[in-house]
Amino acid sequence: MSYHKPEAKTVQDLKDLAHKLRIHSIVSTEASKSGHPTSCASLAEIMSVLFFQQLRLNVKHPRDPSSDRFILSKGHAAPILYAAWAEAGLFPIEDLKNLRKIDSDLEGHPTPRLNFIDVGTGSLGQGVAVGAGMAYVGKNFDKADYRTYVVVGDGESAEGSVWESLHFAGHYGLDNLCVIFDVNRLGQSEPTSLQHKLDVYRDRLEAFGFNALVVDGHDVDELCKAFHCAANTKNKPTAIIAKTFKGKDFPQIEDLDNWHGKPLGAKADTVIKHLQGLIVNPNVKLTPKKVGKTGLAPEVDISNVKLCTPPNYKLGDSVATRLAYGTALAKIGADNDRVIALDGDTKNSTFSDKLRNAFPERYIECFIAEQNLVGVAIGTACRRRTVAFVSTFATFFTRAFDQIRMGAISQTNVNFVGSHCGCSIGEDGPSQMGLEDVAMFRTIPGSTIFYPSDAVSTERAVELAANTKGVCFIRTSRPNTSVIYNNDEPFTIGRGKVVRQKPSDEVLFIGAGITLYEALAAAEQLEKECITARVIDPFTVKPLDVDLIVEHGKQCGGRIVVVEDHYQQGGLGEAVLSALAEHRNFVVKHLYVPTVPRSGPPAVLIDMFGISARNIVTAAKAILKK
Repeated sequence: MSYHKPEAKTVQDLKDLAHKLRIHSIVSTEASKSGHPTSCASLAEIMSVLFFQQLRLNVKHPRDPSSDRFILSKGHAAPILYAAWAEAGLFPIEDLKNLRKIDSDLEGHPTPRLNFIDVGTGSLGQGVAVGAGMAYVGKNFDKADYRTYVVVGDGESAEGSVWESLHFAGHYGLDNLCVIFDVNRLGQSEPTSLQHKLDVYRDRLEAFGFNALVVDGHDVDELCKAFHCAANTKNKPTAIIAKTFKGKDFPQIEDLDNWHGKPLGAKADTVIKHLQGLIVNPNVKLTPKKVGKTGLAPEVDISNVKLCTPPNYKLGDSVATRLAYGTALAKIGADNDRVIALDGDTKNSTFSDKLRNAFPERYIECFIAEQNLVGVAIGTACRRRTVAFVSTFATFFTRAFDQIRMGAISQTNVNFVGSHCGCSIGEDGPSQMGLEDVAMFRTIPGSTIFYPSDAVSTERAVELAANTKGVCFIRTSRPNTSVIYNNDEPFTIGRGKVVRQKPSDEVLFIGAGITLYEALAAAEQLEKECITARVIDPFTVKPLDVDLIVEHGKQCGGRIVVVEDHYQQGGLGEAVLSALAEHRNFVVKHLYVPTVPRSGPPAVLIDMFGISARNIVTAAKAILKK
């Protein structure tokens, strides 16, 4: 498609609007006495052209599934993003003075408290992954015309996660994705490592499979042409490498160090007057393009997702919960065509390949790049377009903790499934053992943590997670475990199960996953010595069924042994201890993996590191003597 240069009046209007955005950024950061006006200034022409020449938006309904997506990855430049939406007519310009106030949703960095923000940004290096997820959905699932634009700061491009995501976008030929690099040369405390070496950026981006365009980021004509080229480039994403200046058009501030994250203070009035003098038409008013009437995103219903058939196991069957996860994933995928799986090259271990085998078009291989894996998943779930399940070894989620944390801030509904938890994985050794994962996910606000122990409860955990708001984590085990629940057993979030009890029980065991079976074996051994023990399967660690534990703990004389294949801090044991802190007359013995484990057979490791049936028996006898 041939390029038609915008009319001279349009170009001037866009220049004028860029200066108005600069002024708004100064005024709002002066009102809050904090913020990043110089980081906004380098972006002004980019934002002006994007919002009033390029993006197709539904201003009344910013999350219209058919509208273009925009992510400000350099979230500290939030004031200019807010200014653009105000100029577009979403809310009064006067509201910009409420920036960073306690009763305002115009926060220091963008969050989805605002209806025009899809994801929280500001923890740098994450926007490209989310944008890639959005673009993947648009290209492959929605098959719609909407495009995704991500603005990245040059400082944050030092983050390795950015390059994971660029690789992903290039590999999948996401031609509906445009990444704009705001190369303003200056970081927070000193110049960036590359400063204005634009050819280096271009060479790197071309090597990652991008159509890489170098432009003057303050030239409206060049930006319009670059965005046109991006929209008409097929089979590869586009990167616009914009040479800009921090504090552009701020006299005695532009391109100078030591102005990051500071309002202009005494210089504000002088700079505003200078900018006003650069504006030809102070009453300039432009409106964004509207969403077209063709190429729209289809209507999607991701509510009430169910297993297409109920669990089908026999009591006593030996099935790994990771395998049951894969079975359940394929089942809910058959029920709803918006269920998708993402994995990091572990699909034949996590068994997410069961969905891939059934519905290959709904499986996204993210390769061994877990930060991007999580970010892409968050992007795919935005605007309720998919039900996303992300799987890898439980321990590898730790390297994406920041992405998961930001997912919670972004109000994401992504489901994470971590297999190969604990020392029970055996010979692979400690680098592969998830021993911190429960602690990590417990800290995530609003999270739900499932720890199913058999195949039936795993299938139901997957079904429940698919319909649960917020971050969900399902912890699955590598070893086979016996089916202990009937196929029609009902499961509810926050409700545990008593799996063994007698009126004479003197001690309560709480275990999950493989340690539930160790607890059951310990109870069997103790009964031979005329000591009876009750056993609880919590099913969810968060929320924990506190009432059940208190009720049955009291019936067992207040004596409780908690055993888990996890480190001491932050796992099931501490969840129980925290729950009992407000209750009197309980004595709790906590068994956990006390040190970094080693390679060896699972049964040997479980015993060596203190969480086997033998250790539970010893703990029970010790607690009964107190």
